Amino acid sequence: MVNPNLKAPDGPPSDVERIKEESNYLRGTLAESMLEPISSGISDDDNRLMKFHGSYLQDDRDLRNERQKQKLEPAYQFMLRVRTPGGVATPEQWLVMDELAQKYGNETLKLTTRQAFQMHGILKWNMKKTIQEIHASLLDTIAACGDVNRNVMCNPNPYQSEIHAEVYEYAKLLSDYLLPRTRAYHELWLDEEKVAGTPEVDEVEPMYGALYLPRKFKIGIAVPPSNDIDVFSQDLGLIAIVEDDKLVGFNVAIGGGMGMTHGDKATYPQLAKVIGFCTPDQIHDVAEKVITIQRDYGNRSVRKNARFKYTVDRLGLETVKAELENRLGWSLDAAKPYHFDHNGDRYGWVEGVKEKWHFTLFVEGGRIADFDDYKLMTGLREIAKIHTGDFRLTANQNLVIANVTSEKKKMISELIEQYGLTDGKHYTAIRRSSLACVALPTCGLAMAEAERYLPVLLDKLEAIIDENGLRNEEITIRMTGCPNGCARHALGEIGFIGKAPGKYNMYLGAAFDGSRLSKMYRENIGEEEILSELRMLLSRYAKERQEGEHFGDFVIRAGVVKAVTDGMNFHD
Repeated sequence: MVNPNLKAPDGPPSDVERIKEESNYLRGTLAESMLEPISSGISDDDNRLMKFHGSYLQDDRDLRNERQKQKLEPAYQFMLRVRTPGGVATPEQWLVMDELAQKYGNETLKLTTRQAFQMHGILKWNMKKTIQEIHASLLDTIAACGDVNRNVMCNPNPYQSEIHAEVYEYAKLLSDYLLPRTRAYHELWLDEEKVAGTPEVDEVEPMYGALYLPRKFKIGIAVPPSNDIDVFSQDLGLIAIVEDDKLVGFNVAIGGGMGMTHGDKATYPQLAKVIGFCTPDQIHDVAEKVITIQRDYGNRSVRKNARFKYTVDRLGLETVKAELENRLGWSLDAAKPYHFDHNGDRYGWVEGVKEKWHFTLFVEGGRIADFDDYKLMTGLREIAKIHTGDFRLTANQNLVIANVTSEKKKMISELIEQYGLTDGKHYTAIRRSSLACVALPTCGLAMAEAERYLPVLLDKLEAIIDENGLRNEEITIRMTGCPNGCARHALGEIGFIGKAPGKYNMYLGAAFDGSRLSKMYRENIGEEEILSELRMLLSRYAKERQEGEHFGDFVIRAGVVKAVTDGMNFHD
């Protein structure tokens, strides 16, 4: 159903389009590559296809130079991402992820900014066993990466548990509905018998087609007043509208995305724009039709410009809305009023409905591990053994021990105390409001440190925070090792993008509620200059701020940087 008045950009297809076309619906030569015994790596073509199965081939960059000197191949390992719609997992599933991390991974788990589990350090020969054990726990890695819809996010807000439960069900159903239909995953990893013959395109992928999408696609559902999933960073954002304590539907926002490329002004982060309202029973139809618009008109020639945000900006918001309504066969209603007042988590114990309790645990950098003086992983393992509720991975890389009964609360509280598990309330608010991507040593795209360095920077920054009486002031700070935006740096009131080892571009001025982008403040600076600039700015903020004024709003009002409400003005 291609509109003859609209078209995708001209140009030869990118190499990834060739790989998808030749892959036989994401199979490629993965079966052979994973059995090949000589190398612990796989070919670049197969690595591109691995993303659709939830994994990337990486190598330990801390060891790269030494292995080169020894004429050894890189220390190849796989990152595996587990699809958990809305970030909800049972205690039994938590224990499986813990066990697999110990048995096949690097003995840690990463809680991602998309509410998914991520494991690192899995060797090629262990991949199939790992995926099969994940599948046995009723989780999977299908479409956790790749040019398809990714893990659907939703708000784990314990203050509105009944609404959250309903929103979670929509997120889960939507995630399942938008999965690829090819049986490649089941054949390769779960030993499903191959079906004779090659099915026709419309039988295999009725929505995605043989070439899938031009790039990844992300969906998130927010429940006001919390914008903890950063709904405006999503390709498709849904904002839950609650009237008289009932979920009546969702405002629809399209065209968000955080990634960009250094030095390329044709790339930029962007905010999704609200285009209307739909009822809960309409979201599958809306999501599917939005995805088909991107399938048909997205840029398949230049992958840097292939995200849906560029499609929307190139065609025009009203044009895309009209095309969506044409494909739907009905019109969206007018958007309904809503209000966001924060995008962070609420830590510690909170009582929900039906006499259930929720404990939000602060997890710095989202890394679940046992450290020398902090047995975080062991403590959570012991809690999972007795917990009868669920675990909720938040979009801020934290963890909610959720739906705790009154009977279990005392036992879990004792384990929290025994292992020193922290709600982070003794930390500064800026540390509790921090996000960092994995970056080095495993991410091949990283130009600088993020997860390993941000806590070190915060140690030094907190002295400045305390000097200015700002210990309890929430200021969002986000760091990524490259411009891809996994930690949503462009929505941090203070943002850092890695430029080179020890060097970052520094951004300021995003809105605390996620409704405004940041702006470049200083380029390619190191720690000394970062601290010097922030010492000056935070001192000014402490002295000159207005009542209730957030740091991002202050630097705009004070003229430090210009407000950016549209990504097309990001580089101006």
